Amino acid sequence: MELTRIDPSLYNPDLAPIPSEKRSWGTYNYASLWVAMSVCIPTYMLASGLIAGGMGWIQAVLTILLGNLIVLIPMLLNAHAGTRYGIPFPVFVRASFGVRGANVPAILRALVACGWFGIQTWIGGQAIYSMLRILWPGAANFPTSSWICFFLFWAINMLVIWRGIETIKFLEGVGAPFMLVVGLVLLFWITRKAGGFGPVLHTQSKFHNTSEFVRFFIPALTGMVGFWSTVALNIPDFTRYAKSQRAQMVGQALGLPTAMTLYSFIGVAVTSASAVIFGEAILDPVVLLGRFNQPVVALIALFALLLATLNTNVAANVVSPSNDFSNLRPSLISFRAGGLITGFVGILMMPWKLISDFSSYIFGWLVGCSALLGPIAGIMIFDYYLVRRRQLVVEDLYRRGGAYEYLRGFNPKAIVALAVGVAVALMGLAAPAVRWLYDYAWFIGFVVSGGVYFLSMPKQAPLLK
Repeated sequence: MELTRIDPSLYNPDLAPIPSEKRSWGTYNYASLWVAMSVCIPTYMLASGLIAGGMGWIQAVLTILLGNLIVLIPMLLNAHAGTRYGIPFPVFVRASFGVRGANVPAILRALVACGWFGIQTWIGGQAIYSMLRILWPGAANFPTSSWICFFLFWAINMLVIWRGIETIKFLEGVGAPFMLVVGLVLLFWITRKAGGFGPVLHTQSKFHNTSEFVRFFIPALTGMVGFWSTVALNIPDFTRYAKSQRAQMVGQALGLPTAMTLYSFIGVAVTSASAVIFGEAILDPVVLLGRFNQPVVALIALFALLLATLNTNVAANVVSPSNDFSNLRPSLISFRAGGLITGFVGILMMPWKLISDFSSYIFGWLVGCSALLGPIAGIMIFDYYLVRRRQLVVEDLYRRGGAYEYLRGFNPKAIVALAVGVAVALMGLAAPAVRWLYDYAWFIGFVVSGGVYFLSMPKQAPLLK
């Protein structure tokens, strides 16, 4: 699509619409993208954390499956605009927030992604450190060894993003099947050492009644939705490369719920097997693999986890914030520069504290993030489907004074709707009597912000130019 009237402050080649002839991603690419992003240590730790909180293994796996089926809905709804118009998330969100106001949700989403980037990088660094200790046990005598491994993995992530989107596509396509195979091999190998699936899958629920279960289940389900609520916003960053709507929809529907549920089950089974073998449940697979005395097996498994973490980190946590930071000043900040900013901010967010225990991870980080991202998703979806009826004037997304100028580039109605949704969701933290507002943070924010926005905006679709 050729743009004839653009504002240089709103445009650079990385944010430009992708023409149809340059869209090469098919169904397999999207399925493998989700396999590669799902097969990672944080996914493994989701189910482990739910079990640590008291769920039985069946309850944990089904909670994760339900959460991913729910988040798949806004994922597919937001994906449509990326494929139809070839635009990335920070450009798409200009339609609802204004050409300058789009920086507000873009930066909120970018900061969450930076936190995720830091978490994944810390985990990857620990995997490298475990590999180093197997090859050179004396590394444990040097306190800085783990930090050196952390920054080494950080540098690898920066190198991949510097090489661009095609490198990411290649990594996802090659790495996804390899990582699934290694995960299954690890599952059957460790359960065999534990005496089979019978002794392993004996984890029963620790809740004494339905009320106790529901009190844990609701925020846990919100956390599962929050796990991918970031990508539910920026999925146009990927679907803008799709050959067709069918390709991205089928690929995502096949890849996301299947991969997340399967790898969560692997996490449950392997964690349970660790309790049988070592007498204690070891939630972190990196720590678990470091306990085995078979260096070859441990090295192969750690390498697979390292590749999984790299795949997930770059695709889920660097692509979007790179575009988001670029959107701040497109003429000065390129996609690569945005990636470097993401890397440095991710370090500053001290990821080692965000995953210090399962409660901080699920009920602090995941639910807290969903309180910010649910309202943005509600505004975007209500705007695109109910206000604009899926009709966008693409050229006006890249210029001042057009259909999305609103008030000096900001849409006050979207900003107010966002603030109201976030405030209502977070109210549960301040007032114990309405704690359920925080427990349902993503859902509350989505409905409140989407509803406030829809009621305040004109109901007719805009005229096409």
